[in-house]
Amino acid sequence: MREKAQIMDEQAMQRALMRIAHEIIEHNKGVGNVALIGIQRRGVPLAKQLRECIRKIEGVELPLGVVDITYYRDDLSLLSEHPQVKATDVPFAVTGKNIVMVDDVLFTGRTARAAMDAIMDMGRADTIQLVALIDRGHRELPIRADYVGKNVPTSRSELVSVMVEEFDGANRVALVDM
Repeated sequence: MREKAQIMDEQAMQRALMRIAHEIIEHNKGVGNVALIGIQRRGVPLAKQLRECIRKIEGVELPLGVVDITYYRDDLSLLSEHPQVKATDVPFAVTGKNIVMVDDVLFTGRTARAAMDAIMDMGRADTIQLVALIDRGHRELPIRADYVGKNVPTSRSELVSVMVEEFDGANRVALVDM
């Protein structure tokens, strides 16, 4: 795999997250009933960064949860005999909340669908909204993000690589040839 282009540097990612934070606040008429849930793996540090942006704007620290969608995937049997399960930790009731799911890349829509299934198994949220740092198209399901950092048209032979400090030592997004 070789990097074709840098899509976002650290400053562009931060600007996108700050803009999304403002959009979430405006859409929900404040954040009194909003909770964030990061989708494992890179959605989690992005959700943490988004929570910090909202804290800077509103002075409120939103509840933050983490969801692992492994057992909700529709391709689980194709992945591996022993899929790697990460932690799900949602330390608040989702019932009655406006849940904002955070993911790094929106592609086919299958990850978002699996995350919605996992969240709905926890209770009945008032709304479930989706943040995608990058929307690359190629939907297989009728799912769209409510908040998008950047739309990046791609071919199926390309990969969008979102790097976060927590896992990769840097915050940036690159387009990679597979």
